[in-house]
Amino acid sequence: MPLARLLAVINRVMVVLGMFALLVAAGVLTYSVISRYVMQASTDWQDEAAVFCLVGATFMCGGFVQSLRGHIGIEAMAGLLPPVLERLRLALVDITATAFCAFFAWKSWSLFHEAWVEGQTTSSSWAPPLWIPYGLMAMGMTLLSLQLFVQAAARLNPRAAIVVVRHEEVLS
Repeated sequence: MPLARLLAVINRVMVVLGMFALLVAAGVLTYSVISRYVMQASTDWQDEAAVFCLVGATFMCGGFVQSLRGHIGIEAMAGLLPPVLERLRLALVDITATAFCAFFAWKSWSLFHEAWVEGQTTSSSWAPPLWIPYGLMAMGMTLLSLQLFVQAAARLNPRAAIVVVRHEEVLS
């Protein structure tokens, strides 16, 4: 499945960028503490810069976590249902999650567009544009929706599932 292969590569890139964003956020916050308490110099940009990095890391890496099925799931019914009903339950969960995340992505793209067109900024004195976190959120939710779609399609089509599994094994 070409989409699955493309998503696997994109997800790997997003994880590397997410790690970098976390390091930048840690560095910015460390600098903030040192400048405030050691050098007695106040900064007004560090909190928003760190939040933007954390928003990016969180949303952009969601697809990768989903590719590993690493999100928290409630498996209370997993052992109670017969295998046929369990497969149906899992397919419904994938389809419902895909629909929810696709809706979230669509609303995020609307927020991004509104912030871009209206030139919205944060209320701080630094006032970075709001399209940055909205764009990161929209792109991350789009990637997560695509990953969920691929996994739902693979669950509904066993031949596609073999291709997805083999590709994930190759990337490991």
